[in-house]
Amino acid sequence: MKELPLTVRRSIELLGLCALGVLIVTGQGVIMPIVMAFFISLLLLPLLRLLQRYKVPEVLAIVICIATLFLIIAGIITFLSFQIGGFLSDFEAIEKNLTLHWNNLSEWISAKTHFTMRQQLAMIRKQGASLGENVSGYFQGAIGSLSNIFVFLGLLPIYIFLILFYRNLLLRFVYMWFEEAEHPKVEEAVRETEVIVKYYLFGLMIQIAYLSVLLGGILLLFGIKHAILIGVTFAILNLIPYLGALVGNLIGVLLTLTTSQEMWQVWAVLGTIAFVQFLDNNILMPRIVGSKVKVNALVSILSIVIGSAVAGVSGMILSIPVMAVLKLVFDKSTHLRQWGVLLGDHRPENSPNGSRMERIRTALEEIHDDKVDEKAEAAKGGKN
Repeated sequence: MKELPLTVRRSIELLGLCALGVLIVTGQGVIMPIVMAFFISLLLLPLLRLLQRYKVPEVLAIVICIATLFLIIAGIITFLSFQIGGFLSDFEAIEKNLTLHWNNLSEWISAKTHFTMRQQLAMIRKQGASLGENVSGYFQGAIGSLSNIFVFLGLLPIYIFLILFYRNLLLRFVYMWFEEAEHPKVEEAVRETEVIVKYYLFGLMIQIAYLSVLLGGILLLFGIKHAILIGVTFAILNLIPYLGALVGNLIGVLLTLTTSQEMWQVWAVLGTIAFVQFLDNNILMPRIVGSKVKVNALVSILSIVIGSAVAGVSGMILSIPVMAVLKLVFDKSTHLRQWGVLLGDHRPENSPNGSRMERIRTALEEIHDDKVDEKAEAAKGGKN
């Protein structure tokens, strides 16, 4: 079979990427639960294999895996509900602290600007009135989001069960796409995909645990009220790469302002979060995940932004493992390796066109030398 020209192949690749983007945007409600279920299924595979090693029937083993997952999630939600309940029980203190901070802020604004406290309150009431006009729209949007979340959570265990139950069938389907000579390479890609996803998701679970303990413990030493709630909230929000840490800092500051009248505690929270995040980014997380997820920072940020636009929070969380799996597939492909290079974090030391530029520079220098020689000969001829 005659191979297609390079320009035709590249055009087909770009059209395929555009078609994939349109498919994801239009079918996100169907695709995102399946992608999430696929990653969670890979995370549950070691437990499933362990149960089957002890002769547990396959269906029962899958049910135990899913039940274990939801018990862990239920435990986390229960713990958070107790922490939030303890926070809301101090409503009178919260109201008192917020009033104090608002008065201090209002006095500072009055000192730095021409707005009096009465004018500031008038502006707030005006903005509140304009916001109230859109309450019904916000409420309807919230109801729609909640219904989507419930549908998502309802479909998730069903998809996980079916993916684990039909995993051999799905693998056979993948193998049938390729020639038998390429099956070893396909097997290698499948195994590496499983390793990448497990390393990343297990790493996130460990990250939540040690961030909660480390951040909450240090804040307790500083005497910060609801330190555990701040630590757990930041750890969970940190699942969203880049943006989650920013939101976690903001919520930590707000929780501290509502429970304390001392501004030094706000700076203590910010400094502790910065210290813990530095340890997490530079020491702890690289050792846990290692070098399995090799996606450069530019692609990571773009994938997070695109994932957020396409599928909200779940798209942001899944963006990096999806990019890691795509990079692995591209690296194993003969015709798509350039996309794997684009997604990767390897930076060539020298520019690929360096040798060509060197040749051009040498040629220009030779032309310059020839012109100098010609001028010198012409000058000699004129003297003679």
